[in-house]
Amino acid sequence: MELSDTRILAADRATVWAHLNNPETLAACIPGCEELTGSAEEGFEAVVKQKVGPVKATFKGAVTLSDVDAPNGYKISGEGKGGVAGFAKGEAVVTLRDVAEGTELTYEVEAKVGGKIAQLGSRLIDGFAKKMTAKFFEKFQEIVEKPEG
Repeated sequence: MELSDTRILAADRATVWAHLNNPETLAACIPGCEELTGSAEEGFEAVVKQKVGPVKATFKGAVTLSDVDAPNGYKISGEGKGGVAGFAKGEAVVTLRDVAEGTELTYEVEAKVGGKIAQLGSRLIDGFAKKMTAKFFEKFQEIVEKPEG
């Protein structure tokens, strides 16, 4: 499944870039994230609890950054295993561009699921993925635009 969108953030590109590489920001934005350790340079380990339809699972996985072009964008890739529930993996290409209002953030996500979760049907999975992606970027925008202080 593929998702893409553009958001305008009321912050300069350096601030947005810093947040895209900050484990605390990323952990706060990932729905169901219980733990995120590591660094942008070395990669992150994550524990995420989610409920997709009737299937509840705790996913443990790794997140890595590649094609890093500071402060213009990168590719973020992740893969999580949820035991009998199955697996989820995906990658997103994130691009930043200066605009009059601040910074334009564009993302293109490609995701795959397998196991019990995949048996739920593509409409449910697609809806869930769109909702989780929207939640991530809404929370990210909220954090980035919050005044310091």
